[in-house]
Amino acid sequence: MFTSETKIRVRYAETDPMNVVYHGNYAPYFEVGRVEAIRTLGFSYKDMEADGVIMPVVEWSAKFLRPAHYDDLLTVRTILKELPVDHRIIFHQEVYNEKGKLLTLGKVLLYFMESKSMEKTPMPESLRQALTKYFVTGDL
Repeated sequence: MFTSETKIRVRYAETDPMNVVYHGNYAPYFEVGRVEAIRTLGFSYKDMEADGVIMPVVEWSAKFLRPAHYDDLLTVRTILKELPVDHRIIFHQEVYNEKGKLLTLGKVLLYFMESKSMEKTPMPESLRQALTKYFVTGDL
């Protein structure tokens, strides 16, 4: 399993009149978590796009358990529970407040696609190699 954590400070503009983070802002929070998770592996979305591979979001969901508020320092935990075997990659995401309370659960499905043809393609081999070590169980 691969896990990465990213800190995000809630800005005033991200809250609604109830002083709660507006639910639509969790999609960008999740994206920041995914981008930084990929970066910790030595890759970037920008580099993948330059190599002709894009990763569009196909589906995402969120479950809101507790509110986040202005100026809270959030931790976005991004988890890959399984190594992708085809063109799909599923990120599980969790958002915690500074007290370690779980606020939000999310799941985001993306496809690896060739940017020119818009055809599905397997995960780039270099990314697979970087991730593989997180999924070796030692049961071989």
